[in-house]
Parts: sequence; structure tokens; C-alpha cells
Amino acid sequence: MQLGVRSIVDTVVSPLQDFIRTESSSGIILIAAAVAAFALANSPWADGYFALLETRAGLRLGEWSLEKPLLLWVNDLLMAVFFFVVGLEIKRELLVGELNSRRQATLPIAAALGGMVVPALVFVALNTGSPAIRGWGIPMATDIAFALGVLALLGDRVGLPLKVFLLALAIVDDLGAVLVIAVFYTERLDAGSLLLAGVAWAAAFGYGRYGSARPLGYALVGAVVWYFMLRSGVHATVAGVLMALTVPLRHGLSRTDLEEGLRPVIDQQTERFEDVEVAIGHVEDVLGRAHSPLHSMEHALSPIVAFGVMPAFAFSNAGVAIAGGDVALTGSVSLGVLLGLIVGKPLGIVAFAAVAVRTGRADLPDGATWPGVIGVALLAGIGFTMSLFIAGLAFGQDPALDEAKIGILAASVVAAVAGLAFLSRALPKKDPA
Repeated sequence: MQLGVRSIVDTVVSPLQDFIRTESSSGIILIAAAVAAFALANSPWADGYFALLETRAGLRLGEWSLEKPLLLWVNDLLMAVFFFVVGLEIKRELLVGELNSRRQATLPIAAALGGMVVPALVFVALNTGSPAIRGWGIPMATDIAFALGVLALLGDRVGLPLKVFLLALAIVDDLGAVLVIAVFYTERLDAGSLLLAGVAWAAAFGYGRYGSARPLGYALVGAVVWYFMLRSGVHATVAGVLMALTVPLRHGLSRTDLEEGLRPVIDQQTERFEDVEVAIGHVEDVLGRAHSPLHSMEHALSPIVAFGVMPAFAFSNAGVAIAGGDVALTGSVSLGVLLGLIVGKPLGIVAFAAVAVRTGRADLPDGATWPGVIGVALLAGIGFTMSLFIAGLAFGQDPALDEAKIGILAASVVAAVAGLAFLSRALPKKDPA
């Protein structure tokens, strides 16, 4: 048997499909964590649940100390790791992915822009003149893990182009959310700490360009950037995205070295299963050394974020106590979030995408149809992780936070059911033959 290059790549290297599978699987765990949090918050154990979130923990070294409730360690530190992976995804897509050319990028950028502007306007329209208007950024976000998890329920009826469109749309959406957090949800600025964070960030750039670009080095410098960003007043999670921009995409092996490393396997003739296993192991080793630091870190951290960080965030933030009757969907905040996500989000995505296509600036992905795009737009109304995160920044300990949370949870359920129902009718059924 001859192992050709295409066979090797198909067998060993499929980063986009692996990423989609990881995100789809994590969506199920994310839902379970959110349901558990909601159930605990409305159970006899609610006091214990909320007390756990408020338990203080931290570090102390002489006169220096850093202490926070567990909830804020999750939201400030663990979510910085989440945003680091988001930043790696954004950089990869901009340099070598679906956003690396103007025509490829136009459709998801236009769709994401519509999916941010229209929901924000819906929220503003329902909260004009109220202090709660500060939450206008909440319905702008899309939870890619949750959305892909729902999409995975349709199996192979959903083509890869439609999944890639949703992925690119969500990545642009995440970039917009990061900018909104950095610009509009920063209340005060400590110029000295911000300057020190900038110096550490510049050191990270130098390390990526001229150093060995090892993960431990980035972790150490990243911790410094995170700490001073935390003290600066800019939300500490922004440090994650900034650090991701310093990770190089250069490859560890030249093309010639890669070909030489794979040559013995490509030329090998074998029928024995053991020899094939050894050959695949050799290919994995060669391709592992060929991966750029960006690809290696994204590959290593994506499962940790998907199956650890995001469920921890959901469990910490999705607990809304409604047993007392004080939280309902009739308030302007919850209605603004609900309608922004389930009406404004799909309307903005489809309208802006249609304009981009009709004006000749973009094309639908090969194999995708407008009903498919509409179904994806409905699923994009699943805000969840990012919406909960922005809600915490917007309202802090204000009672409006619980109102926003109930709107987010309700909208995510409605968007998931509506998108699934629409796509199950719109997408062609596979021929059993």
C-alpha cells in the first residue's frame, strides 16, 4: 500500500473539522453546565451555590496581595484564556483562513456587522432614557460552541461551507465584542498600569519574533500583561486577545525539510497494519514539528477552553433565581435582550449579507443557499457565553443583571429551537442510498 500526500493529510491533519467537532461537542457540556447552574439557583441549595461563587481566594506575597471571589477569578482569569484562544482563531482566519482575502471576508464581515448593529438598536429602542441602556452590547454576541452544537444535531445534512460561514461570522462577531468591551465597558484608566502592560506586550512581540516562542515564555509574559491590564481599568480579558496577536504563524520546518521528512513514508510500500501505524506515527511527529506556534497553542488550548473554561463560566454565570418572582421577561432589559437576539440578530445578518451579495461585493459559499444562511442567522441568536459576559460588565451587581440573564437564557433556547426547526425543513435530506 502506498501512502500518498493527500491520504496523509486527510488522515492526520484536518484542523478545521477537528475544531468544529470540538466546538460542537463542547456545546452539549455548555448546555448541561448552564442547566445545572439554573437548577441550583432555584433549589434549596441556592444559598450554597451563591456562597460558593462569592468565596474569596487569591495570592499573598508580603504586602502584595491579589484576592477575588471565585466568580471573578472565572470571569477575569479563565476567560482571559478563552479570549486568548479567540484571538488565535481571529489571527489565523485573517492570515490563512476564511478572512484572508477581501472577497472571502466580505460576506461574514457584512453579516456579522448587521448581526451587531441591528440587535443593539433593538435594545436601545426599548431602553431609551433608562440607565439600563448601558446593556446595549449584550445582544450583539454569538456563542459559536452552542450554535455549532445545535448545528451538529442535523448531522451530515449541514455542509462544511455552511459551518465555515457560521464559524467566520462568529469570529468576526467575537472581534467586534472584544472591541466593544475594550472601548465602551472601561470605566476608568490607570495610565501607569496601562503603560506597563504595553511594555510587557511589546516584550511578547519581541519574544515571538526573535525568541523560541515556547508556551511557557508566553504564559509568563502573559501573566504580567494580564496583571497590569487588570489594574489599568481595561477589562483583564482583553490581555488574552492582545497576547494572541504576538504568537507567530511561521512554520517550524521549511517546505524542503517537510518533504524530506515525509519522503520515506510517501515512498513506502507496505501491506502490514503495524507498518502503517508506524508510518502514521512518523507523519504525526514530522507534522507536529512543522506546525507554527499559533497552530500548536490553538490545538492544545481549544479542548481545555471548550471542555473546561466555558462550562466553568456557564456554571458560574447562568444561575438566575426566579423563584421569588422578581425576574421576568416583561422588563425592558430582558425584552431588549430577547428581541435583540431572536429578531434583530437574524434580521441584521440576512439583510447585510443580502446587500453584500446583491451589490456584487460577495458571493454565497459554494453549496450554500439562502435558506441555509437564514437558518444559520437564527442560530446566531444564541448569545449565551459572550452575552452573559458583557451583561456582567454592563450591570455588575445591579438587579438588571438577573433580568438580562433571563433574557439571554430565553433567547438562546428560542434561537436554538427556531434555527434547528428551520434548518431541518430547509436543508435537503440525504438519500439513504
